[in-house]
Amino acid sequence: MFSTGQLIFAGLFFVAFVVITIFSYQKDKKLHKKNYKGVKWVGLFFTIFIVILFLIKFFLKN
Repeated sequence: MFSTGQLIFAGLFFVAFVVITIFSYQKDKKLHKKNYKGVKWVGLFFTIFIVILFLIKFFLKN
């Protein structure tokens, strides 16, 4: 399906992308902690809300 060259390129691209992403995140870590203090709570409540919706759908379907 894919040639050997394409698979090598995809693998190298993936590794480079992950390394650059990690490096960029580490560089901006202090800034993220300062600007996005309450984001974890928003994510937690959003996840709980989605789970509640699925539970309501499940129980009303049966």
